[in-house]
Amino acid sequence: MSLRPLTADGSRSLDRLLPLLLLPVALISLGPVARLMLEGIGFGRGLTTAHLTAVLARPSTLEALSHSLITAGGGTLISIAIGASFAFLVALTDVRAKAALVFCLMVPMMIPPQITALAWMQVTGPSSVMLKLVGLAPPLGTPQPLHSPGGIILLLGIQHASIVFLTLRAGLRMIPADLVEAARMSGAGPVRVWAQVVLPLSLPALIAGGSMAFVTALGNFGIPAMLGIPARYATLPTLIYQRLVGMGPGVLPEVAVLSLVIGAVAILGVLAGRLVLSRGGHGLSGLSSAPLALSLCRWRPAVEIALWAFIAAILALPLLALLATSLIPAYGVPLSVDTATLKAWHQALFVQPVTRRAYVNSLFLATAAAAVLMAVCLPLAWLTSRRPTRATRILDALVDLPYALPGVVLSIACILAFMRLPFTGLSLYGTIWIILLAYLARFLVVMLRPIQSSLAQLDPSMEEAAASVGASLGRRLRTIVLPLAAPSAAAGAILVFLTAVNELTVSALLWASGTETLGVVIFNLEDSGETVMASALAMSIVCLIVALMAAVQAGARHLPKGVIPWQS
Repeated sequence: MSLRPLTADGSRSLDRLLPLLLLPVALISLGPVARLMLEGIGFGRGLTTAHLTAVLARPSTLEALSHSLITAGGGTLISIAIGASFAFLVALTDVRAKAALVFCLMVPMMIPPQITALAWMQVTGPSSVMLKLVGLAPPLGTPQPLHSPGGIILLLGIQHASIVFLTLRAGLRMIPADLVEAARMSGAGPVRVWAQVVLPLSLPALIAGGSMAFVTALGNFGIPAMLGIPARYATLPTLIYQRLVGMGPGVLPEVAVLSLVIGAVAILGVLAGRLVLSRGGHGLSGLSSAPLALSLCRWRPAVEIALWAFIAAILALPLLALLATSLIPAYGVPLSVDTATLKAWHQALFVQPVTRRAYVNSLFLATAAAAVLMAVCLPLAWLTSRRPTRATRILDALVDLPYALPGVVLSIACILAFMRLPFTGLSLYGTIWIILLAYLARFLVVMLRPIQSSLAQLDPSMEEAAASVGASLGRRLRTIVLPLAAPSAAAGAILVFLTAVNELTVSALLWASGTETLGVVIFNLEDSGETVMASALAMSIVCLIVALMAAVQAGARHLPKGVIPWQS
């Protein structure tokens, strides 16, 4: 149903509200990206391409680019294998405890990548506490096998398998059960139904999920930094980090070019995924009346055992190894009843000022980002859906950009944009506020999209009826729109908080003394050899993330269907 013309009061209010809302959103979310592009093409230096050409021609740039493509491509293949296997089995078959399986598969995606790398390093290598406990540790001096391209590829694949799973599961829900039933009535077995009906129909979603996993792996900083830097295997994100940390702001023009390179590759990946989705439709008539449930018959117990064994291997085993390391008095000491201690936990949580400060900073940044974005996105979503203009349509199309770009690219963009604020002489670089602005730009779309989906399902006639009896715009928004959109806004805030509280890729280049985040502190502790304390701090974060996810799960029945990723 279309809206009738607004009252004069409503039109005047909207005309005043529109620039007050759209301009700050555009400046914060798109301003840094525009500034990065200008720096990359030599703006201020005569718009010359000489610097751009010089940086691109360096052997280190080409090597880091090839390493990024190799690790992201290999990781994507592993993500597709894991995510697709789980999606097909969970969505199409009669395996039991599906909700628990999906929840456990989602946990690695919510855990920070640097913690994933740290946990897996405690599983392998000569200093592994767990391997020493069972007498399987290799001799001292044996290289850490994960400090290699293969280790990076393996962990990138595990970290981003959930992306493929979520995208493919959404595509599988669109397959009408009638098609499958018709094939089964024609005598086709489960394998033939999957190969000739389900797979062709789900291929666009599978490719789209793979492209998203590739883009995410391309910009991943935590895993290549933890595993690649010790092996002197640089990807573009770690090369940018090393250049900026090692040489300071003087290399900003160079790292701006490197950021444009990785940003261009990421955007090509996003566009490729959208192209596949736009051309991959099969003209399905609608949602299936009942979920697909192919019977595994006698194979069901074996399949369930295999799924849970895999979950144990990629989730329980690394976390147990991380926990074991956090309980020893010093790295290299075997774990036993006599050596077990909580000293590292006490030091990390109650003694060391940097870890306590990092907890405060991360919780403040995550809470502030969620609260600010909720306040901004509620009216912004209403404007884009109820008052579509050229400005709102352009902004709606571009707000995906800061989230699609790798975090290290957004970091460089924010440094360039906020190092010296125009007309003020002030600088936000080195303060906690530049990290908050970067979070607002990056997670805007995470909050905006659920609210837009919720508003799209609301009947505008309720607002029209209120306007017809003289209700002002503010009252309509407060009494009608806000209560109905609040559950989606709350779900978006939860997702923003969960993502921001453990973030590293953006804050790795923006932090300064006093503004450390949890991800930064874990990376620095491991880099300085404080592995036991890093493990204790990492385990405390894992407990926090799992507890928050469990709280969301407990309240899922009060939230709109589909806003919680691991809900069926």
